[in-house]
Amino acid sequence: MIKRTITVLMLACITSTAFAQLKEWKDQKYSMFIHWGAIYSTLGGMWEGEKVSRGYSEQIRAHHGGIYSDNYAAVAKRFQPDQWNPDSIALLAKAAGMKSIVITSKHHDGFCMFHSAYTDFNVVDATPYKRDVIKELAEACKRHGLKMGLYFSLIDWNYPQAYPISSSNSDPITPEHHDYNKKQVTELLTNYGPISELWFDMGSLTPAQSNELAQLVHRLQPDCMVSGRLGNDAGDFCVMGDNAYPDYKIATPWQTPASVYDETWGYRSWQEHGKMEDKAREKLGGLIKVVARGGNYLLNIGPRGDGSVVEFERDVLLRIGDWLKVNGEAIYGTRANPFDHTFEWGEVTAKDGALYLHLFKLPENRMIQLAGLQGPVADIDVLGDEQKGFRMKGTALLLPEGFTLDGKIKVLRLRLSGKTQILPREPLPAGTRQLTRDNAEKLYSISGGDYESYYRSTVGYSWLFKTRSRTPVLWFTEQEKGRKVAFDVNGEQKVITLEGERTEIPAADVSWGAMYLAGPHWGGITWTHEGLEKGTPGDKWKLQRDWKNGQRYELPSSRNGNWYVMQELTAAKAGRRIVRITSGDGVQVFLNGREQVVHNNPERGGTQQEYLLLDLEAGRNSLVVKCYNRFADTTVFSIDTDVPQVLYRQPLPVRFDAKGINRCHVQLYQPASPHSDMRLPGLVIAL
Repeated sequence: MIKRTITVLMLACITSTAFAQLKEWKDQKYSMFIHWGAIYSTLGGMWEGEKVSRGYSEQIRAHHGGIYSDNYAAVAKRFQPDQWNPDSIALLAKAAGMKSIVITSKHHDGFCMFHSAYTDFNVVDATPYKRDVIKELAEACKRHGLKMGLYFSLIDWNYPQAYPISSSNSDPITPEHHDYNKKQVTELLTNYGPISELWFDMGSLTPAQSNELAQLVHRLQPDCMVSGRLGNDAGDFCVMGDNAYPDYKIATPWQTPASVYDETWGYRSWQEHGKMEDKAREKLGGLIKVVARGGNYLLNIGPRGDGSVVEFERDVLLRIGDWLKVNGEAIYGTRANPFDHTFEWGEVTAKDGALYLHLFKLPENRMIQLAGLQGPVADIDVLGDEQKGFRMKGTALLLPEGFTLDGKIKVLRLRLSGKTQILPREPLPAGTRQLTRDNAEKLYSISGGDYESYYRSTVGYSWLFKTRSRTPVLWFTEQEKGRKVAFDVNGEQKVITLEGERTEIPAADVSWGAMYLAGPHWGGITWTHEGLEKGTPGDKWKLQRDWKNGQRYELPSSRNGNWYVMQELTAAKAGRRIVRITSGDGVQVFLNGREQVVHNNPERGGTQQEYLLLDLEAGRNSLVVKCYNRFADTTVFSIDTDVPQVLYRQPLPVRFDAKGINRCHVQLYQPASPHSDMRLPGLVIAL
């Protein structure tokens, strides 16, 4: 079997959803997304004979200034999808290699493609079609052995109590609107059989609203997965941005939603297509990349208003399906790339006893270096091909001279012996005395209150190292004190409450310089602007002559506004200093250009404080605090240097292997959400 270097998050902590359903959802890997609405699909990106190029075509109601609500609603009278055949949609999904279908039950325009008792703005009551599209597709999925999922927009441009509506799709949800959403979610989870996932989208809910909807879903259908776009870390799986592919591994269940075209999700009659073969390879590459990083791929089509599938989109899906018929073993039920690095020639997926190398192009010198592969490889072959002649030389896989890709993505299968394992290319350097956030391999998720405030959160640390010490000691600040932390050391698991013995530390002798301000800049929590995080003096910064450490300042800010505060400090010699940072909706701190901490504020709109241990260099140091605002009219800020210089010391009751390589993994024990940042920046394991 493959022994991985990263201990995955304990499944009991990942989600409230049952383990079996979680595993089944993760093993699907590839699903069909359908954006189909009675009005926007009929319009096809056109209004009164003119192309509407601004925004996605399914959002034409918001992006064209001349569409009145009554004129928009009247389009429903033209909806007569005589080409709609739910069985053919299900069969297309199966032929494409997809394991489930997720369809828009209601998009932002508020039009329901199901028969709702709470509005007549639905496909049965408002169109001449008078048939429940969701019911028909659910029955077709059941007939053809596919899972059925539903997209549900949390914003609604047709519901009066949802107003006012801004230029953002991340508007607050009024209490009346929230109750309306709950009633319709209840309808969807009561009247249409088993639903594999409820794909909430947009809006800016309060934490209570997000949790109430998640609990409603799990009460009505315990096996239904909830998408992370519900907000406030209430989802069972996190969702990347539209057509976004991470270049890092995510430790929690996740998904990338992708459209055949980046420009739109709903049908656009004037969409440029390009060459089908190129598009199919592009989207196949996306599928492989997502799966190789441990995620699921949700690929969208936008049928026409008459219900027919655009031929170009159909052919793209079928082309990918043909590849999966040969190579599906390397996709379905696989795990992420077990190596600690990616490869220039392609991607890697894995199962017990096998590695799958997805070759997008031939490697240099016809040789694939698999640094970290320890143990024998029993056999090497090409899926769907009888070619032989592959051989291993150490950790290098040598390709035979006659092997070519012929413009295809081919998969090499390496059958492994039971003793084969994969290690990082190198453990931490010999003589490492401390395990910290800086030398850890970080495990990530996606966290945030709403779509506009999502960021990459840190949910675990992992280390691989050698040490002569057998009895490690934990050190931490007031920030970490009282947290319950799960440790996994060489397979031995311990849950420890961080309490410890209070110890005063010698504070570094520091001369604190003046403060400088830059901004405001628009962007997310983790965005940086113009190299400001480096703290380099220059005309981007404005001197704040009257600002003092320990004083709290309020800065006017709009939504997604960021202010940067920079302070130079000079240390007589290298040392440590604890400071207390006050911030608002989100904070990102840099010391000498290196990120120290980043996270949001679950309380949204309030203030938060934290203690941060700074490892200072001798001489000049630059401290930069980026203050992010999402929900308030102002953002708050303070750097307090007059705080107790205190750490806490606590033995870690495990024993390291003084002769071999040790593995250590740290995460919060039973966190409120698996996606929330664990906020343990000052935790140190002294070896």
